[in-house]
Amino acid sequence: MRARELNTVVNGSAVVRRVENRTTLAELLREELGLTGTKVSCELQVCGVCTVLVDGTPVSSCTYLAADVDGKQVQTVEGLAGPDGLHPLQTAFVENFALQCGFCTPGFLLMAKALLDTNPNPTEEEVVHHLEGNICRCTGYRSIVDAVLSVAAGEGGE
Repeated sequence: MRARELNTVVNGSAVVRRVENRTTLAELLREELGLTGTKVSCELQVCGVCTVLVDGTPVSSCTYLAADVDGKQVQTVEGLAGPDGLHPLQTAFVENFALQCGFCTPGFLLMAKALLDTNPNPTEEEVVHHLEGNICRCTGYRSIVDAVLSVAAGEGGE
């Protein structure tokens, strides 16, 4: 197998690894770096469970090659919380009961963060549209949309 050296930043920390060309970003995060908050489900870019941010853009880490993050910044759900506690989106998900089993939650949180980073005051329709690629089999979507809207309105997550 061909391999290459990878230099990236994951959740603010420099990472240098030798990776096989076929290694997915999800495999790198989970197996090499121990960041198991990134889940894998469909492995087809359909469910949104494996979503992480690469240079602020949401990507499906189950099909995104690790080699493609060379020289880029990666953020996973583990990188959301700061030294002062949970990210406002994480708090809003708890306050709005926007999680049940939690398997899909990391992907929803990172998709919501990407939306709010580019559009801090989205409409309900914009939130629904932005999150439509993420699937939840337990909670339903109303509480997730409410959580994102509460952060946008400055009402939740504080």
